Amino acid sequence: MIWDTFLAPFAEFGFLRRALVGCLALSLSAPPLGVFLMLRRMSLTGDVLAHGILPGVALGFVLAGLWMPALAFGGLVAGLIVALGSGALARATGGREDAALAGLYLTALAAGVTLISWRGSAVELTQLLFGSVLGVDDAALLLMGGAATATLLFLAFAWRPLILECFDPSFAKAVGVRGSVWHLGLLALVVVNLVAAFQAVGSLMAVGLMMLPAIAARHWARDVGGMIAAAVALALVATLIGLLASYHADLPSGPAIVLTAAGFWLISLVVGPVDGLIARYRPRPHLDG
Repeated sequence: MIWDTFLAPFAEFGFLRRALVGCLALSLSAPPLGVFLMLRRMSLTGDVLAHGILPGVALGFVLAGLWMPALAFGGLVAGLIVALGSGALARATGGREDAALAGLYLTALAAGVTLISWRGSAVELTQLLFGSVLGVDDAALLLMGGAATATLLFLAFAWRPLILECFDPSFAKAVGVRGSVWHLGLLALVVVNLVAAFQAVGSLMAVGLMMLPAIAARHWARDVGGMIAAAVALALVATLIGLLASYHADLPSGPAIVLTAAGFWLISLVVGPVDGLIARYRPRPHLDG
């Protein structure tokens, strides 16, 4: 029973093994980025950038079909334009960066869907928006592994500056930390991870693997290291359960993984020891005089 349920699908089908390995690699890199976005009060930025990569992916599809290098390159360029362009527009016009992000990502989403619908079928549109484990070929697997490696190396060097920027930006500036450089590096790696994830979980679902474990992890730890460890653990388990649910129940892989992560978030929200509903409202014994 255990073999048939948990091991047989990955032993029998190579595409499931590739999807598992790729998503496990991204589960090591995407949730830590999500934790830093959450700490910087930028949780919705990941969703904006996930929509922002779509026109680049769509243009790559129009020019080269479902060829992974073209899709990845187009998505990377489009995502960086949205990430960097919003800041440039805000500085040039004196407006708010979140307003510029909203305008850019809505335009990008509409343009991407229009391009894919113009040249592709409904099946191809669904695959690009919501992902497919069948699409995780060797090129996609290399992209996922490369994105995870680059992210972990960046975090190894950027750990201290990012934490200082999150909790005490004035002190970080006083000691010479170039916050804008690390901020742009963080956003660039968010885009890279979203591009790497879209083949398996889709451009609209990719941010779920990044943010849901991160916001669930805050209910299991108070320090940054503990939150990142919890987020990675939750993402790894959600990936495994989501892919198994996708196989056994014939569900799309991306939504299955994201719904599993959402289930862990709801459980964490209720039973988590840090600001969980039970812990927060459980009667505490009065201190004896």
